[in-house]
Amino acid sequence: MDLIQLAQEAGTGMTDEGLIAIGKGLVYGLAAIGAAIGIGNIFANAIQAMARQPEQAGTTRTTMFLGFALIEALALIGFVLTFII
Repeated sequence: MDLIQLAQEAGTGMTDEGLIAIGKGLVYGLAAIGAAIGIGNIFANAIQAMARQPEQAGTTRTTMFLGFALIEALALIGFVLTFII
């Protein structure tokens, strides 16, 4: 007997609740991964820019935190979408 036949005989299959839970996990997981990559890139490039031109550190820091806030907002939107689904 293969697994599909066993699952059909048991009367349990995929339910809508299970698929919704998987979808919510994927939505927030992908949002978190994207935000983590973006934030990592911002801080890495800002540190590199400050090391190359220390006189521009204030401007670079301001731009870095603005980019951080925008990317973090996208992660929070992904978090809210898990509750909307």
